[in-house]
Order: sequence, then C-alpha cells, then structure tokens
Amino acid sequence: MYEIIGSPTSRAFRVMWMLEELGQPYKVTKAGPQSEEVRAVNPSGKIPVLREGDAIVTDSTAIMTYLADKHGALTFPAGTLERAHQDAFTQCILDEIDSVLWVATRHNFTLPEDKRVPEVRHTSKWEYERNLSKLMDRCKGPYLMGDTFTVPDIILSHCGAWARGAKFPSDNEDFNAYLKRCRAREAFQKLTTS
Repeated sequence: MYEIIGSPTSRAFRVMWMLEELGQPYKVTKAGPQSEEVRAVNPSGKIPVLREGDAIVTDSTAIMTYLADKHGALTFPAGTLERAHQDAFTQCILDEIDSVLWVATRHNFTLPEDKRVPEVRHTSKWEYERNLSKLMDRCKGPYLMGDTFTVPDIILSHCGAWARGAKFPSDNEDFNAYLKRCRAREAFQKLTTS
C-alpha cells in the first residue's frame, strides 16, 4: 500500500487522484508543509511525499510520473513521440500555469508580510489567463493528448481548482468544458464526494 504524506487540499490531491485512477490502495497521513513529520522524510519540508515501503519519492509530478510508468497507465511509453508530447504538456503546465499560481499564492499569504508584493497578483491573473488560452489552443481532443487521459490532465485540472479558489476565474469556454470532462471522471468524483 502507498502512503501519501501531505494535505488533501495541497498538491497531494493530484497524487490521490492518480492512485484512484490507477485503482491502487493508499492511505493519507495528513501533515502540513514544513512540519517535523514531513521534514523527517523530505529535508525541503515540501509536500506531498510518497512512501512505498522504505522508499520515499517527493514532488507531485515526479510521484505521478513514477506511478504512471510503474503501473503502465495514464501515460504514453517512455521513448515514444507521444510521451515527448505528453511531457511537453506537463512542463508547459508547470512553467506557465502552476508557477504563476504559486507566485500569486506566495505573495498573498505564504511569504513573510514584509516580503509580499500584493501587486504581483494582478500581473499573475493576466499571465494565467493568457497562458491558459495558449495551452488550450494546443489541446488535441477531450483531453490534452486527445482521447487518452494522462498525467498532465491531472495537473492542469488541479490547477483549475486552485485558480478558482485563488479567485482567478477563467472565462475560457474550452478550458471550462475541459475541466468539466476531467471532473466528471469516476476517480475524481470518488475523491470529492466521499
């Protein structure tokens, strides 16, 4: 059984969703970032952390890529052009969507008050919407990679929820329809209705 150390309201949700999609058993040990419990297994103090026996894997994207490769699902095989395109989507989402949301979040409440620049939020909103529009122009079908739901779909869908919570609404109709399809998946529904 896998153990996820972190908070379900953080990027740990991505790993939980992934494991639900894979039909793998797991347990969640709730712990916040920088807690003693987290720092004991991840010196950076960041969550989520995946424990598999005595092994530790950190970073939600690395964890999901590991699980997808290990279980041969939600990914294209390594060394294929499809995987290269899938990985390009993943990197684009991390660079252009996730990082923009994280900058805005840090300047909203994570950084010490004397280090926050509240005006960053306005630029971040604009950048988020612009980057999202470009990303959706590359979407190949019902999911980013066409008919196949993959790792970057989980990341982007999670970012969509994060953006909504951060009051970064998007009126991009393609993105909103995409989110609706992703959130209709049985694994997502199981997590959000239980």
